[in-house]
Amino acid sequence: MGTDAREARQVNPWLVLGVLCASFFMTLLDTTIVTVAIPEMAAGLDASLDDILWFANAYMLVFATLLLLSGRLGDRYGAQRTFVAGLALFTLASAVCGMVDTPEQMIAARAVQGLGAAVMMPQTLALISAVFPAERRGAAFGVWSAVAGLATVAGPTVGGALVSGLDWRWIFFINVPIGAVALVGAVLVVPDVRSPQRSSLDLPGAVLSTAGLTLIVYALIEGERYDWGTIESFLSIPLVLAAGVGLLGLFAFQQRTRQASRPLVPFELFRDRHFTVSATLGALLLFGSIGVLLPLTLYLQSALGLSAGEAGLALVPGPLVSLLVAPVAGNAVERLGGRKLLVPGLLIFGSGIALTALMAQADSSVWAIVPGQIVFGIGMGLVFAPASALAMRNIPPRLTGVASGMFTTFRQIGAVVGAAAVGALLQNRLAAEGVPEEVRQQAGRLADAVYAEGLTDAVRHGLLLTVAVAVVAAGLALLLPTHRRPTAVQADGEPQGGGAGAGAGLTRAAD
Repeated sequence: MGTDAREARQVNPWLVLGVLCASFFMTLLDTTIVTVAIPEMAAGLDASLDDILWFANAYMLVFATLLLLSGRLGDRYGAQRTFVAGLALFTLASAVCGMVDTPEQMIAARAVQGLGAAVMMPQTLALISAVFPAERRGAAFGVWSAVAGLATVAGPTVGGALVSGLDWRWIFFINVPIGAVALVGAVLVVPDVRSPQRSSLDLPGAVLSTAGLTLIVYALIEGERYDWGTIESFLSIPLVLAAGVGLLGLFAFQQRTRQASRPLVPFELFRDRHFTVSATLGALLLFGSIGVLLPLTLYLQSALGLSAGEAGLALVPGPLVSLLVAPVAGNAVERLGGRKLLVPGLLIFGSGIALTALMAQADSSVWAIVPGQIVFGIGMGLVFAPASALAMRNIPPRLTGVASGMFTTFRQIGAVVGAAAVGALLQNRLAAEGVPEEVRQQAGRLADAVYAEGLTDAVRHGLLLTVAVAVVAAGLALLLPTHRRPTAVQADGEPQGGGAGAGAGLTRAAD
């Protein structure tokens, strides 16, 4: 028998959060850690360029497309059980990734790793909502969001250190001891939280949504490779995109017919303006974060000539500042409301990126980008935690798993779109600056320093695109409901006078 949310709060919630964050950190770290090891992996596995691309894309594709279904798995079988299963699969697949001998084996192992991450990730938000009382949930989401921000850019740093000091296989082996300790913690510390009502998996909906998202994510990942045109014969990137959108349209229609019988996506989630706006902001924030990481990594290594490890260290100030700001912002969201934190936070987020773009020159010192990174980190800390807390604030316990899956899906799609859009813009600007195709395709430093100026110009354009996204997101944050004063809260986190739901005891806002 599982426990309900009230019983779950009898455990030490900070121990639970520690286990969840360690596991969560690994899954996001593996989104970017492969990048700096690509030359060594290619040599060790005798991999082609296409193989190399899929070392990262196989993980991202499976991760992004199965989040919806895995969120519902948590509702049906229990968040703790599902979390443990995903963590075990991810840890085992990490060990296999470190032992493979061929590119095909690596791609398959990375896909299984993505499956484990997809099963595990949505359960973290659901479990945080269950174990933390309302008045402390914002701080918990602040820590969770800070870990997310840190993991996004820690990949190049950690990966560079492991590749330089040990071997590329250790970027995967490092997950094994961490995963083993987290598994023990998940079994001993994390409560078995379950919804009192058994949820349907809605397999037809799962097939339609997974197929539709797979086609869209594939097209976004591979679009630049095929110049957004023909793949083979009549098959093209626009056709794949259209098919993906069509399947998602069919999925939406199928979900509409199932609203009375536990659908994969309950439309009632989107009647809550906090969830709808925050989930959309989550997508834009990941677009911005990846949109900063990709051009800056290229700039630091290819224009300034830093090593992978040095480039990773240069990216630390932003997430480090975010790590300090996020818990404070998460705690403040209930007093100040979403608008008062998110609107200025997003503008600070964009200002930091703009300052970085202004200071990035072909002959700059690496220290020139630090002030912009600090400002960017402050904005990131002010935004990530409140957005996560607001998204889950009014979600009832029976929907926390699927809501977490939806929120995480939005974020991952934002990351994929951000990587595709910024990558395409970088390629376009490099071509406009006269950088040859063979040089543009290099993963490391430019072959000739004469191209550094053109590369820097392209990087600035990529960064300015993310500034525009941050401004759009700030405008969207104005749609959040007007803040009201907190209701009186009892010791157990429920509002006086009763009330149920994962968000009970949290500040209510005008709709």
